[in-house]
Amino acid sequence: MSQRPVSQAKKKTPPPKARPPEPPPLPWGGIVEEYRAWLDIPDSARAVTLLEGNTPLLDAPRLSERVGARVLLKLEGMNPTGSFKDRGMAAAMTMALHRKAKAVVCASTGNTSASAAAYAARAGLECAVVIPAGAVALGKLSQALAHGARVLSIEGNFDRALELVRELGERAPVTVVNSVNPDRIEGQKTAAFEILGVLGDAPDLLCLPVGNAGNITAYWRGFCQAHNAGATDQLPRLLGVQAEGAAPIVLGKKVDNPQTIASAIRIGDPASWASATAASSESGGAIVAVSDMQILEAWRRLAAEDSVFCEPASAAGIAGLLQEGPGDAETIVCVVTGHGLKDPEVAMAHAAPPRPVAASVKALRDALEI
Repeated sequence: MSQRPVSQAKKKTPPPKARPPEPPPLPWGGIVEEYRAWLDIPDSARAVTLLEGNTPLLDAPRLSERVGARVLLKLEGMNPTGSFKDRGMAAAMTMALHRKAKAVVCASTGNTSASAAAYAARAGLECAVVIPAGAVALGKLSQALAHGARVLSIEGNFDRALELVRELGERAPVTVVNSVNPDRIEGQKTAAFEILGVLGDAPDLLCLPVGNAGNITAYWRGFCQAHNAGATDQLPRLLGVQAEGAAPIVLGKKVDNPQTIASAIRIGDPASWASATAASSESGGAIVAVSDMQILEAWRRLAAEDSVFCEPASAAGIAGLLQEGPGDAETIVCVVTGHGLKDPEVAMAHAAPPRPVAASVKALRDALEI
């Protein structure tokens, strides 16, 4: 039998390459797409998003036991740049792009700069950040630099930086994206909608830090909007918390040289002072002050007992709750505004350093006493 020429041999058809399954459609589109009907943003505005929002509402069993009421933590450090600022920045950057802005600018103690830089990069806009020299945690500053913002450091505090930025916004073709921008408040109010979506109604008490006071203003706006639309039967009582060394609202006067370990709320002249005061008053709540020692104690307990690592300012709301007590509240939400990796220097300064031991099992057992 003659053998077929190789060139005429029947070639085997290789099996088709296996294709990975198609990913499911994204269940979440960011705060602008999800809540556009509730926001003052036109339908024609293309959303600028990093899929911010939809952050967890986590039960805190040990904190609940300590205060004698159910406490849940709104973990805003789970946003893309690690803080609640991303909500407002998504809305502000969406509108900046819609209005054909070429550049954005902000003053910042850290979190705003990180968020503005990230969202400006996403939108394709130039971003400038003005910070008080030596007063911004490295975790936040590194984010702004990594996202390509032009970071300018001035002598003076945040309040002076904001004054300069607002004046710049009036004189130059740039959009200011601090919380003086109403689009920021629109975006930040979406956290209230998320809480309602999980609980089915407003909590009895909402506790949160107060720095520039935009966040407490935004939560109240969100809850009131939902209540007026019949989406919730009740409104929460608001407990805003400032640091004693940076408590202008509590003192009733501007603080020229605010001082606190909680750098995110180290602000002596809040931009949203009037609206924050109105929100706390209308809700039947209050704005109070706590010491740095109380903030650090709440910060330690939150990490060690309820496994939530936040930046110090984020623990101010918990410190205020521990100081004031729950009153008649049965369900409480504490807003934890930023992740602990935002300010690693404080964590390292207030924790026991690693203990050196010999590289042997015996040394490990001796050190661990097991």
